Formats: sequence, C-alpha cells, structure tokens
Amino acid sequence: MRTVFSAELIRKYDKPGPRYTSYPPATEFHEGVKEEEYKKKLLESNERGRDLSLYFHIPFCESACWFCGCNVIISHRKDVSRRYLDYLFREMDTLKTYIDPSRRVVQLHWGGGTPNFLTNQEIRELFSKIQDTFNIDPSAEISVEIDPRYLSEGQLETFRELGFNRISMGLQDLDPQVQEAINRVQPESLMKDVMRKLRDLGFESINIDLIYGLPYQTPEKFKTTIEKTIALDPDRVAVFNFAYVPWIKPLQRKIDPSTLPPPEDKLYILEMTVDMFQSAGYVFIGMDHFAKPNDELAVAQREGTLWRNFQGYTTKKGVDLIGVGATSIGMLYDGYFQNYKTIRDYYMAIDAGKLPIMRGYLLTYEDIIRREVIMDLMCNFQCSFKKIEDMFGISFEEHFEKELEKLKAMESDGLLEVKDRKIQIKPEGRLLIRNIAMVFDEHIRNKKELRFSRTI
Repeated sequence: MRTVFSAELIRKYDKPGPRYTSYPPATEFHEGVKEEEYKKKLLESNERGRDLSLYFHIPFCESACWFCGCNVIISHRKDVSRRYLDYLFREMDTLKTYIDPSRRVVQLHWGGGTPNFLTNQEIRELFSKIQDTFNIDPSAEISVEIDPRYLSEGQLETFRELGFNRISMGLQDLDPQVQEAINRVQPESLMKDVMRKLRDLGFESINIDLIYGLPYQTPEKFKTTIEKTIALDPDRVAVFNFAYVPWIKPLQRKIDPSTLPPPEDKLYILEMTVDMFQSAGYVFIGMDHFAKPNDELAVAQREGTLWRNFQGYTTKKGVDLIGVGATSIGMLYDGYFQNYKTIRDYYMAIDAGKLPIMRGYLLTYEDIIRREVIMDLMCNFQCSFKKIEDMFGISFEEHFEKELEKLKAMESDGLLEVKDRKIQIKPEGRLLIRNIAMVFDEHIRNKKELRFSRTI
C-alpha cells in the first residue's frame, strides 16, 4: 500500500502527541511505583510463562551529538565502563532470583549511548554473564547499536563471533554542513567501509537511522543523503523527525533555531523521503521505518503481528521486556518499570541491595484493552472489532461508542474507513496514525498541555 501524502491534512492535524512506544505513554510513569511492585510483577510474569526480551543500556559516548534526546554520559575515560559492568552484573544477580530460569530469551538488544564504547574484553564478559544468567534461545534476535566513528579493532568481529545478528547505526545526514552543526562528523567513506565489513561478516540485518528537520537541511541536501543511503543497501531504515526541545534536552541549546528548516521544507522532505524509499522497493513500516519486503518487520506487518515497545517496532509481540542498566525500561504484561536515570542513583540503589527502580506504571484492565487497540492501529493500520471482543469479552461498539463518533470526522477527511466491523487506515491516514491512535487514549483527554513532539 503506497502512502498518499496530503500537505493540507497534515497541517490540519499536526499537533503534539505520543509516539506510543507504550500505552499509556511514559509521561504517565510516576514514582509511586517502586521496587516491591516490580518484584511482585516479575513473579506473576513467571506464571504467565511468556518469552523474554532483554534490553541492556550502555550510557557512555565519547562525544556529544547536539541533536540527541537519549540519556547518555559523555566520557573520554574508558575505565568508567568497567565499574558500570560490575553494577550491571549485580543487577542481573538480583533479577535472576525473581525470573524463572527456564523462560526463553527470544530477543536481546544492547543500546545506549554507544555499546561499542566497551572494549572487546568487556563485550565478551557482558555477553558471557548474560548467557550465564538467562536462557538465550538459539534462534534469538541479538542486536546492538554502534557508532561507526568509534569502532575499535576487532569489535565487529567480536559481536559477530558472540552471535549478534543485527546491527543498527546512526547516520542522520551525510551533508558536511549539517554534520558540523550537530557535532557529528561522519564521512560517507566511513559508512561504506563499515557496511562492507558488516556484509562480509554475515550480519543478517543492518539498520540505518536518519533524521529530518536538522539545522541547515534542505530538500536538495536530504535528497542526496537518501540516494546515498539507498546505495548503501541497508535492510532497514528509520527516519525520525527531529524534536527540538532545548527546555528538556539542554544540549540542544547549542543548535541555532534559526538554522532549522521551515515547516514547509520539513513537509516536503517527509513526502520526498517516503516516496524515494518506496520507489526503491522498501516497505513503509508503521510511521517512520522502512524495510526490504523480505525483512521480518515487513513480513510481520503483512501478517498483522507487528508490535511496538520502547525500542520501536518489533516482531516480538507477547513477550516480557526486561530492562537492565541505568534508565532502562521494562515492559511486563501489566506493568512498566524504569530504572534510575542518573548513574549515581543507579549505583546507590544496587549498593543497597535493591532493584534500581525509580518509577513506573501499573496498567488497569482498561489500559490493556486500549493498548491492544492503539498498537493494532499503530503497527498494522487496522483494528478488528471481533478480535478485541474475543480477547476481552466486550462489545466494541458499546465500549468505544464515543471514540467511534470522534473517528467520523477523520473518516470524512479520508484518513480511515470504519466498515465491516473494522477500522481500516487509508493511505492518506498513514502519516497521521498517531493522531488516529490518540482518539483511544484516555490519559491525554483531560490534559491542558501536551508535552510531546509534534506528530509530523
């Protein structure tokens, strides 16, 4: 299904809204949810016996990217990672007393920060500890984010030897002026060399991240970046809208707002991006990803089994996500739990013998129903009334009477169709899927101010 771009509709509906990497979104997390609730929910999750997805956060970076919205620690001292690993190991030791060791790990991801900040020896030690603590399935998806500018000798070989089969790396933009303005100089020649090496090593899937809306970007410049990205031949591409929020991320104050592209240029860049990747044979996944037709993400979307978690789109629906490390977030069936964000608080909690939970959210049954509806819309661009009724024992029309009424205006605008007891997103509505999902979001209804990035 080719996406239809309507600048008029995008302008009409463009407003702040959640990205729905969870429902309710992380803005609903609160500090009333602590370690004891997490322990209880972990034990309950053993009874459900769901497979596991593990996320390990490595917070260190050697240099600061001024656009970055992640929780990172800038350090030129390599010895800081040694102490951090010791605390990760201690957190795992505590976790394993609450997690049934027979549960399969079907997905493992290292993010950051920059996981290749670790030395080869530290990479091996961490992976060995994970294997000793958890039951890694032989066919597990094992992925890592890398910064190609700081790869050291033998690192890619080490990841591959250990069983990592997926790699993700940021590119953002290949224009030298844009790179200077965001403090991330990354030559095209470097990207070509790294891509060649990844292919030679046999990684099954390679993802590249781009960002539109950065300083000094123009449609012409970004067109060149897209052409060169397509020539690199990644299996997946994520294209994110730059959220300029210096009041939340002070580092962004280094970016001169007058250099950011105007809204009409951003709209044109978005339209061009979607068209170019689809014309090159990529499938448009969700709201910001592209994948080759035989990629697992594209297959999952075709089969209606795509899902979202705090790492974005995933093929692993129905698993419990366990977050390890500072700022990591876990996602159990009916609870979300986030570790302390600052490394100092994270260390203090572990020194006290605790699981380092700072905040979280316990889902109600109503939250779980609405999560299923919102994720179906966000991931698969449709929602079957019967499926929701069979899962939760409700009448969809009665339960969502007000929401269906609200959808009529969007239906009149051609964004969707409600027919045969199903909500079907039309090509014109794909880029506005966050707006459509918001109709079913109980938590934002009464908020006077929405502190999210804009939907487009």
